[in-house]
Amino acid sequence: MIELHHCPDARSFRVLWALEEMGLPYDLRLLPFPPRARAPEYLQVNPLGTVPALRDGATFMTESAAIVQYLATRYGPSPLAVPVEDPAYGAWLNWLYFGEATLTFPQTLVLRYSRFETGRADQAAQDYAQWFRARLKAVDRALAGGEDHLCAGRFTAADISVGYALLLADFLTLLDRAPPSIEAYWARLKARPAFQAAKRAQKAELAEILP
Repeated sequence: MIELHHCPDARSFRVLWALEEMGLPYDLRLLPFPPRARAPEYLQVNPLGTVPALRDGATFMTESAAIVQYLATRYGPSPLAVPVEDPAYGAWLNWLYFGEATLTFPQTLVLRYSRFETGRADQAAQDYAQWFRARLKAVDRALAGGEDHLCAGRFTAADISVGYALLLADFLTLLDRAPPSIEAYWARLKARPAFQAAKRAQKAELAEILP
């Protein structure tokens, strides 16, 4: 069975959401946040001390966007994946990794300096918050034509990747000036039964587990 190490509303939520969307059985190992500091025994599982950590037989992975792609293709066919021959394949890959590298990365610095190390780099936190908001324009453009999803005309793993970035942004109150297209998109994602099932499975919210 697939084993997932997870902290509520951390990057590993992408993986949990994908598992629920696909209806795959999994063993969820819940951890305190941040696990490398509050669950040192976890370093025996993942020396990086980060989540997610997924084990599937002999396969071990720690990158959330890559794990979502792995699940969608390894256990496909799945509507979460876009096949290579589909014209939207490139856009699918781009959004899948845009959600992590472009949208989530700056927010991790906002989280660090606005919640864990306040007063140390306040300006940096503000700068990265602005960086995130500027990059949301790409999502707005993709949805501006009335599209419900980012690519392929349907919900895919790309929406999970970007959707997690919006979840974190919502927690950090970075969606307060988001355009209507993104507000509506985020509302649609939150309403998905698999999203709600993943929320229930993790038994807590990020605000409840922060030290």
